[in-house]
Amino acid sequence: MKIEDQKIRNIGISAHIDSGKTTLTERILFYTKRIHAIHDVKGKDGVGATMDSMELEKERGITIASAATYCEWKGHEINIIDTPGHVDFTMEVERSLRVLDGAILVLCAVGGVQSQSITVDRQMKRYKVPSIAFINKCDRSGANPFRVINQLKSKLGHNAVAMQIPIGLENEAEGVVDLVSMKALYFDGDNGEIVREAEIPPNLLEDARTKREELIDAASVFSDELTEAILNESEISSALIYSAMRIGTLQRKITPVYMGSAYKNKAIQPMLDGVSYLLPCPSDVENVAMDMDNNEELVVLENDPEKPIVALAFKLEDGKYGQLTYVRVYQGTVAKGSIIVNIRNGKKVKVGRVVRMHADQMEDVEYLKSGYIGALFGIECSSGDTFTSPGTNVTMISMYVPKPVISAAITTKDNKSQMAMAKALNRFCKEDPTFKSFVDPETNETIIEGMGELHLDIYVERMRREYGAGVTTGNPRVAYRETITQHADFNYTHKKQTGGSGQFARIAGFIEPVSDADFVFENKIFGGAIPTQFISACEKGFKQSMAKGPKLEFPVTGVKVLINDGASHAVDSSDMAFQACARGAFKDAYLRAKPVIHEPIMKVVVETPTEFQGAVMGLLNQRRGMIIGSQDEDVMCVIESQVPLAEMFGFSTILRSATQGKAQFTMEFSIYRQVPQSIAEKITLEAAENKKSAA
Repeated sequence: MKIEDQKIRNIGISAHIDSGKTTLTERILFYTKRIHAIHDVKGKDGVGATMDSMELEKERGITIASAATYCEWKGHEINIIDTPGHVDFTMEVERSLRVLDGAILVLCAVGGVQSQSITVDRQMKRYKVPSIAFINKCDRSGANPFRVINQLKSKLGHNAVAMQIPIGLENEAEGVVDLVSMKALYFDGDNGEIVREAEIPPNLLEDARTKREELIDAASVFSDELTEAILNESEISSALIYSAMRIGTLQRKITPVYMGSAYKNKAIQPMLDGVSYLLPCPSDVENVAMDMDNNEELVVLENDPEKPIVALAFKLEDGKYGQLTYVRVYQGTVAKGSIIVNIRNGKKVKVGRVVRMHADQMEDVEYLKSGYIGALFGIECSSGDTFTSPGTNVTMISMYVPKPVISAAITTKDNKSQMAMAKALNRFCKEDPTFKSFVDPETNETIIEGMGELHLDIYVERMRREYGAGVTTGNPRVAYRETITQHADFNYTHKKQTGGSGQFARIAGFIEPVSDADFVFENKIFGGAIPTQFISACEKGFKQSMAKGPKLEFPVTGVKVLINDGASHAVDSSDMAFQACARGAFKDAYLRAKPVIHEPIMKVVVETPTEFQGAVMGLLNQRRGMIIGSQDEDVMCVIESQVPLAEMFGFSTILRSATQGKAQFTMEFSIYRQVPQSIAEKITLEAAENKKSAA
């Protein structure tokens, strides 16, 4: 481990909606003296939280884009990324976790492990990010941190261990008992900036000893030295406990749990100590890249500033000075004037301006060493591109990008708005890989696609505000799919004679449904019935047919095509002829294979006060929802269900009015499932009408 990077921490703060991520970041910045006044997330003072720099974020009191900042705490440099909680902005969380070494999982002391906490935890697992947990909102009525610790164990499978116990809860929350040093910590001063150590209150002493035993017991698994100290009944030092806990945390085999209240300025400093003691520095994490010169073999990157550069562009932003590219440097040093190569397109670029970010403000620096997160100006690239020194041909493994599930048509009022919209769409698609736009070739409408209603809403609103584009959106449309349900043979001949050389091709075989892939092509041609050079043309033709199903022109998925016979002509056969023949063969067999429509089914989790449980279940049932389970948690009830996306439009308004505004829900894509017959007929009618109006 290099001495110079032992003091660096790259961490993210992620959690369920409204668990207090941004409030926590605000307090961290205040205690590390990055900001000199605390602002509220809801922006009641007209300023809004530092990390929510977008107007829309201040108005809605939610985080939309992840923001980066850095601060110093007791000699450690901490780079922080505050991520959104809404599942519609899941890409922001994905890309942040991709470049972070550690994370703080924030949980609400009342709500506990909620649906979105589970999603975030799954994302952390995907990128093997070690984390510590912070149970926030211990000042709220109904707060119970130990119930949350049990949920961490049962729902997320974490080996969660309390590092503290609270001194009073709800409106009596005063501070915490640190189980490592066995001291009571109180937070004095106007904003809790003075940490006062004291003896543990007598009524908590017994409880503190028991919990400390549990902590040492859990940590001893990772340290022989600690086990020995326990057996010899010798004095156990804080350093010994922390070093054992750190080993467990880095292996993701233990999750240290801190607790406090960000809003009431309680117990943030001990959690910051936990970040510096327990979370990894860049050298502790093994980062790999694919060697493009060596059959994409994995190579381990060294966190060494002297080695050739390897950096990942994980986020783009279009600021007033041009494109800002957020990068994480994994190896080498990116300095002003250095030449870097974009591996995706092989273009060389000279680094002009290098900055470090503090929300929407920036600070010029000379260079970014390995292990650091910063931003570069004026570099043309896309999200997920790898930059290297010339001669180093490796690429970082790209991020997981979920497919969009909802689309809407968008129209402009005039020519000026059209230009502004084109500019905005170009920028948003580049910045956010889950947001896509294209022009429908038949209706000539511009279609935008995204992860949910809120996702599209926010982008449309940003077009109006940031680009002054007068845009209106049509009704949201669901990304339906078609698939086949049975085996169907084809034997199709394509002939065309128009003077000179004609076109001739014959393909025989069958199509059948396949469950675990979108498209499978199998070639069982023997004896050269179709010459080898035309096989790829056959595959291409079948693949083209999948883009639009012959039934309703939705994309087709889950089809296996096998070809086992055919014929060609010495003069008239060509790639084009076989592609056309494949398209004809697909069309010919498709309707006999009994096609059906599939629709996206969403996992919808509603949290509601218990008295509205029946009403909420009724609402979900009306929307063709399938209730999977419901759980009572004190005064709240959590209902988990699967509901077709087509039925979820406008659900938030109806849910609010049915529950006096007290219920909230989260929704994320789950699976594709066959549409019931009555709905399928309705969709077929609609598709026919749309065709007519387009014609």
